[in-house]
Amino acid sequence: MQAYYAVKCEPLPEIVRTLYKAGASFDVASMPEFKIVYENIKNMPAKKRQDWIWDKIIYANPIKPNETLRELDPYKPLVTFDNLEEIKKIKKYAPHAGLALRIRVPNTGAMVELSSKFGAAPGEAVDLILEADKAGLVVEGLSFHVGSQTTNFENFVQAINLSADIFNEARDRGYTKMNLLDLGGGFPAPYDDTVKPFKVLAGRINAELDRLFPGDIEILAEPGRFLIATAGTSVVQINGKAVRDGKVCYYVNDGVYHTYSGIIFDHCHYHLKSFRKGPEQICGVFGPTCDALDVISMSESLPSDLELGDLLYSRNIGAYSHASSTWFNGFPPAKVVHVNRK
Repeated sequence: MQAYYAVKCEPLPEIVRTLYKAGASFDVASMPEFKIVYENIKNMPAKKRQDWIWDKIIYANPIKPNETLRELDPYKPLVTFDNLEEIKKIKKYAPHAGLALRIRVPNTGAMVELSSKFGAAPGEAVDLILEADKAGLVVEGLSFHVGSQTTNFENFVQAINLSADIFNEARDRGYTKMNLLDLGGGFPAPYDDTVKPFKVLAGRINAELDRLFPGDIEILAEPGRFLIATAGTSVVQINGKAVRDGKVCYYVNDGVYHTYSGIIFDHCHYHLKSFRKGPEQICGVFGPTCDALDVISMSESLPSDLELGDLLYSRNIGAYSHASSTWFNGFPPAKVVHVNRK
């Protein structure tokens, strides 16, 4: 099983290079992400230089602009698709690409649901595979997305079973070229104690793969936030303090338009802790912009006697945070500091 890091989680070049050296491949969803990977690993050693792009990158956005397909075509990439119109586009603009059909699978209990946006219905999957074959394209296998931060492990079990059924139907209808399965959606990051250990999920996934698929099938895994969430800690400074309706409110120099963007986009709750100890009470914590949306928490347990200039921190904030930062209201993204732990 080969891990494909979702570059959109955090596209810093240092992370791309580190993960490549550790043996990871990459899941990209745009040409800028593709180029980040390309520029940062093209000069690194590879076992098969001529095949590095194929082995190391999957373009996993099912809907691609014509211009993107045209730009991708010389690299002979592996790309996902989930509908008939995309087959026509790929045939016209990227005929040298290999294809993986993304199927719709249950997203029950996922923090971020994607089954309503992408994925071919299982009942139409083989028809689409045969249409791509008729167009002269090669469908290498299937991909799915169980939803981001899925703690319901049955989503993976059901998705693998659906995939196996589609493999069998394709073979029964004469298509035998599929040899890979991409387990998408990301493995859940341990944000709190309610998330079961990864080894539990790994055991469920491996048991289903062993039961339903031959040993020579290529398994791609997209761990997503699991690889990077615990690698980041946000440190913020208190710039303001007020008491509103009896509640202490702290105003800090980072917010939901920056590192805490996951509060809006991912429905995450990043708890803040103080470096200074003391009696705690429920406090409000607000970001630096003038926008009413810029609220980190209305009920955070913190010391009520913190002063301007004091620091707070949030653990496990490495995924989908700094990567989504903007310059809204003129405030810049947070500075990234790399800590080398040996």
